[in-house]
Amino acid sequence: MGPRRWIESWPVLRQFTDGDRTGRGAAAKSRVSESLTPRTSGADKVVKSICPYCAVGCAQNVYVKDGEVTHIEGDPDSPVSRGRLCPKGSASLQLTTGPAREDRVLYRRPYGTEWESLDLDTAMDMIADRVLDAREHGWQSEVDGLVTNRTLGFAHLGGATLDNEENYLLKKLYTALGAVQIENQARI
Repeated sequence: MGPRRWIESWPVLRQFTDGDRTGRGAAAKSRVSESLTPRTSGADKVVKSICPYCAVGCAQNVYVKDGEVTHIEGDPDSPVSRGRLCPKGSASLQLTTGPAREDRVLYRRPYGTEWESLDLDTAMDMIADRVLDAREHGWQSEVDGLVTNRTLGFAHLGGATLDNEENYLLKKLYTALGAVQIENQARI
């Protein structure tokens, strides 16, 4: 490459000679940048999601290839975050693919001293069985002659990381199960 061609390849010179005064078009491109492909170009599909870290509800685009999450970025269509994510939201890919991700549950039996590892399906079945058992044993059809149709056998305390829609659905679920003690951490 001769000296003249080398000088003409400078982005600043191209910025002024090509009419790209802001330097965001052709002036910012190079042979290397022209050969790059986006990290998300190989994805089979994009799934819309919400960042799980706080109650702001920043929208995310989750890129999936062969059933595996490959990349997560902010959703530019979101009126809440407009495509931006905080450092924690930007690192949320680690929640799904990171080596520290837990896919088993530690369980200690009543009066036990040791923890044992259970798979998620077994743990979910145990929770469902206990909820139904507590509902059945704590059911009150009426109290002092008034129809109540409720259970005092379990309660729910929600977390502040849930958005309004999740809290709404949880309230509906626990109300349908007959629970009356439903509260959220954000109100306490």
